[in-house]
Amino acid sequence: MSTGPLSIAPLSIVPIKHIRARLVAYDWPFITTHKTEIADYWQRRILEKPAMFNGQVLMQCQGHVEADSFIADYFQLDFASMVAWQALGAPETEGMKTRNGFALAALRSRDGAYLMGAMGQHTHNAGKIYFPGGTPDTGDITPDGSVDLSASVMRELEEETGLMPHDVSISDEWHVVLGRERAAFLRDVFIDLVADEARSLIRDRLSRQVQPELCDIVIARSVADIDEVRMPIFMQVFLRHVFSRS
Repeated sequence: MSTGPLSIAPLSIVPIKHIRARLVAYDWPFITTHKTEIADYWQRRILEKPAMFNGQVLMQCQGHVEADSFIADYFQLDFASMVAWQALGAPETEGMKTRNGFALAALRSRDGAYLMGAMGQHTHNAGKIYFPGGTPDTGDITPDGSVDLSASVMRELEEETGLMPHDVSISDEWHVVLGRERAAFLRDVFIDLVADEARSLIRDRLSRQVQPELCDIVIARSVADIDEVRMPIFMQVFLRHVFSRS
């Protein structure tokens, strides 16, 4: 089995063992040069989805693979600026490789299927199908200034699915799916139930949440289950990669 980088234009998949991320001070020019566009875009979004919240999140201003690690610098900004940047085509600024660098739990059942969440209609990415996870925020910053994406994975898994640490086991290894505007860090997380049982358990826990982010749980057992409309391209690339090795 090959463990080296796999390129699937315009993305690449790289196996890594460590993520070394830190918070840095960075004055992102995009926020100043597109101030009006950011405000207009956010106003339109909250008119459509009033439940959306403009909290503080973290984005990469630099990131690269070095041996078996991904080394990244993150800076703090508001959610509105990040999503407006994406909506405007993710323009580069001053040669910086600004990316939305987020961590996801590639949740896998005992019988080898993957379980993903369908985003609820009140969320920014309504209807899209992802692994549990999301953009890191200030809660993922440690006292020494590191950005803990391992903690981000577990926090998002619990928030989105109701699964607790004792419900799952976690791999030591990651895959990063790299593109121009995103770095998706996927970590295998295993649940000792067959896929249908795991889906039922998560759906039961979602039913107890006041306003769950997910409206359903989707199972993928092979490439035939890849939804080319609702799954972002990085999800499709990852699933094709892992199922091709099965």
